[in-house]
Amino acid sequence: MNARMTPPATASNPALIETDIAIIGSGFAGLGMAIRLRQSGITDFVVAEKAGSVGGTWRDNHYPGCACDVQSHVYSFSFAPNPRWSRMFARQPEIRAYLEACVQRFGIAPHLRLSHELVSAVYDEARHRWQLRFANGQQWSARVLVSGMGGLSRAAMPDIEGLDTFEGKTFHSQHWDHAYPLDGKRVAVIGTGASAIQFVPQIAPRVAHLDLFQRTPPWIMPKADRAVRPVEQWLFRRLPFTQKLMRAGLFSLLESRAFGFAVHPSLMKTAQKIAVRHLHRQVSDPQLRKTLTPDYTMGCKRILISNDYFPAVARANVSVKTGGIARVEPHAIVTTDGVRHPADCIIFGTGFQVADPFPPGVVKGRDGVDIVDTWRNGAHAYLGTALPGYPNFFMIVGPNTGLGHNSMVFMIESQVEYILRALDTMRRENAAAIEVRPHVERDYNERIQQKLGRAIWSVGGCKSWYLDPRNGRNTTLWPGFAYRFRQATRTFHIDDYFAYAPAAHDVNAAHATGVTAEAT
Repeated sequence: MNARMTPPATASNPALIETDIAIIGSGFAGLGMAIRLRQSGITDFVVAEKAGSVGGTWRDNHYPGCACDVQSHVYSFSFAPNPRWSRMFARQPEIRAYLEACVQRFGIAPHLRLSHELVSAVYDEARHRWQLRFANGQQWSARVLVSGMGGLSRAAMPDIEGLDTFEGKTFHSQHWDHAYPLDGKRVAVIGTGASAIQFVPQIAPRVAHLDLFQRTPPWIMPKADRAVRPVEQWLFRRLPFTQKLMRAGLFSLLESRAFGFAVHPSLMKTAQKIAVRHLHRQVSDPQLRKTLTPDYTMGCKRILISNDYFPAVARANVSVKTGGIARVEPHAIVTTDGVRHPADCIIFGTGFQVADPFPPGVVKGRDGVDIVDTWRNGAHAYLGTALPGYPNFFMIVGPNTGLGHNSMVFMIESQVEYILRALDTMRRENAAAIEVRPHVERDYNERIQQKLGRAIWSVGGCKSWYLDPRNGRNTTLWPGFAYRFRQATRTFHIDDYFAYAPAAHDVNAAHATGVTAEAT
């Protein structure tokens, strides 16, 4: 690894680490970028991770029952198949172990810098470099900055009156407290999203009573999960093409669901019938069925899959509460109808701050402009990857790259390859920096929003975390087939970017006189 230190460290001036490429985050995005850099012969890069180990979302989310809702064989790197998946839908410990194994398999460990929480990344226009500062006092200078900080990294906490007065235990599902004994406790769960439908079945048999506060019921489909048979694992190990066929088949099956999401939303009515039958098979109480039946078209919110959630909420010690929460008292939650619901513990299954992936003051581009201010009216980017005013800055899992129907790893790999092509173009063009042209990014996002306006997320009759609460725009999802995104990112067009080249004699002198050469 070719990171360099200059100047020498002093008590008042910690060592400045200079590297060509800085990657932030060590989940699928950050590790995927790092692995492909090494495979491409690029070794001058460093991966900063705020925690003490790798894994991203799959390290941070370790609540009971945590598992992927996309099949294991497609929720993995195409260049790193795992023939030893134990289940069709892998659970959290196995996915985390897979990512840790990838670190060793591809020699990424020397590039990792654990316990490096990014405090600020500021673009130095004179030097065409990003100046990074970390909570541990480290300072880096990097020519290229790649954000692998996914949208599911910052927990969203509800603003409820009196929450700070609660005298019992509280925690978010992302920060599950395994040391707290739930057995025999009165537990309140706020939220009925993807996390809650996984952990509620795990804790319901243990607690004395569980109040589940539901604002909007989700559509839930059966989960076609099973153990991967030993003969299948043998085939995947001995005949790798069989796993490739499995992956291709699953990808095609999942990809077909985009017809209902983005092409013909009316098709979701057919899938909705399957979900209704699933509910009726598992819940016999008519009133509870009504409470658990959504009033919007399937797909408008994230579709969930589970075989044990409905039986869990149908238990005698579980109550589903649909009234709004008025306030929290020291030992209870009070709903808007005035009823007190005693609780020893409150667990938040309230999701993540998807619309605002970067905290204020962390990423500042040209002229010190904060990315939070750039996104004041909603997040946007060219191909979810590049942003005007932020040269040499690339995002993975950026705006409008999320999927409601297929594996995000496919989108991550598409962006990683696009960034590799950008880096290769910069080398060939001898460009010190590149920056997407504003009109290119603007036109691209206008087309994306036009397509999203016809998709199920806009016409399905609901409000969801896919939509930015400030303006109602869908800044999260890709509006169509995943392979279309792969096509869009397959080629890097330098004409879409400004390419800045330093003066041959002295880059600092060139910028001091206001001269910037454009190499296009």
